[in-house]
Amino acid sequence: MAYSEDYKRRVLEYTSEGHTQLEVSAVFKVNPSTIREWRTRMEEGSLKPKYPKTRKLRKLPPDELSCFVAEHPDAFLEEIGERFGCSAEAVRKALNKLKITRKKRLYIAKNETEPPVMNTKVK
Repeated sequence: MAYSEDYKRRVLEYTSEGHTQLEVSAVFKVNPSTIREWRTRMEEGSLKPKYPKTRKLRKLPPDELSCFVAEHPDAFLEEIGERFGCSAEAVRKALNKLKITRKKRLYIAKNETEPPVMNTKVK
């Protein structure tokens, strides 16, 4: 969860008023280790995270994806992901949004109509 700098400052001010970390943790619903991390960052000069989270937003173009699947109906999700530069899970979710269902089997299961024969030896 991302906390604002103002919230972090209020937590640290509450700690500096003489409350224990467990009390602060219970009041603000923040893990004590997080409070210690904020305190060290504050001593260094800033409450901003050292490594801001960067998230690369990538969407699969629906028209290109549906055309690719129509042209390559036997392609596996991993192959489609390689083509579009994303994971197989991203492809699966995008296909679900497009309501394109694909079911593949890697092997064909035998239909057993007779029960298996037991190996019995008579002495």
